[in-house]
Amino acid sequence: MTSRFNKIEKQQLQVQTFQGGRPSSTPNCSSKVSEKYSCKATVYPRKMTTAPLRVVVTGAAGQIAYSLLYMIAKGDVFGPNQPIILHLLDIPPMMGVLEGVVMELADCALPLLHDVISTDEPSDAFRDVTAAFLVGAMPRKQGMERKDLLSANVKIFKVQGEALNKYAKKDVKVLVVGNPANTNALICAKYAPSIPKQNFTAMTRLDQNRAQAQIAERLGIPVSQVSNIIIWGNHSSTQFPDASHAVVEEHGQTTSVPEALQDAAWLNSVFVETVQKRGAAVINARKMSSAMSAAKAAADHMKDWFSGTIAGKFVSMGVISDGSYGAPKDVIFSFPVTIRGGKWQIVQDLEISDFARNLLDITGKELEEERQEALQIIEA
Repeated sequence: MTSRFNKIEKQQLQVQTFQGGRPSSTPNCSSKVSEKYSCKATVYPRKMTTAPLRVVVTGAAGQIAYSLLYMIAKGDVFGPNQPIILHLLDIPPMMGVLEGVVMELADCALPLLHDVISTDEPSDAFRDVTAAFLVGAMPRKQGMERKDLLSANVKIFKVQGEALNKYAKKDVKVLVVGNPANTNALICAKYAPSIPKQNFTAMTRLDQNRAQAQIAERLGIPVSQVSNIIIWGNHSSTQFPDASHAVVEEHGQTTSVPEALQDAAWLNSVFVETVQKRGAAVINARKMSSAMSAAKAAADHMKDWFSGTIAGKFVSMGVISDGSYGAPKDVIFSFPVTIRGGKWQIVQDLEISDFARNLLDITGKELEEERQEALQIIEA
């Protein structure tokens, strides 16, 4: 385990720290720094009223994390006044790359970033964390089906579940980004029995954002004017992007998306298929899986989980199913949720059409099959 200073060779630095308030008359270099550096400092002390939040990001040397880490450290996720200590986990062969990421974080000079711990040891990565972004997984490659990922990734999330169970805070909020995200989250929760299952979620916010963007483009309006898009089920090509309860806000008026579009055929065909296959389309275009958009979605997901949803609005999250809307129980299924006080709640009593019912059943069946296959792999 290393802090952000420990991996860099000795060098002479002139350090001036701006922390608000008036300058201290005496240079004050922390022992952690002074062991490595010759340090001349003008220190502007400040009163810290908020304790730093420990946040772990796995796969920290990867593409998604490269975008995500800046968002977290800058304050986009946990707020502009919340100090952060980042715990960065990756596999041993990636530690050299991770060193470069740590250097860049330091070079950003982000006021909220109080420390960075880079490690290949789960015990160090998950110790005392309050939020966990589980990004690291074998990436989906061109022509690869999601089921091909199960064998490689399920064992990873078993180990991480065990580490969360042993080292993390018991109220830790866990977001699984690495695919197949729903089933990986289920396995992770299974091996962390001391943490509530409600604290394990899978990311379908990327699909929601994709769907929102498609509707906005179709209507020729900003994405900020489209809300309440639902992603049902699995983060896979069986997901059901549902705009039947979505609304458009324009010129002080609120209109349902179906009414605004006046094109049910497009909503039930081209729209659904475009969102379902968007990940594959990105891979086909850039020869790599979505990274920047995935990082943005992860940030959106965790921000809403910590700060709550706006009244009258809901978002999509993969959460442990209680059987709502006929979904299979005890799988991680994407539902529309509202969030208050850090607790999510499934939105109830939405009308489900026959068309929607069929697609919900398809994606639910896939999740049951993934669960069975995953359990067979880890119990073999």
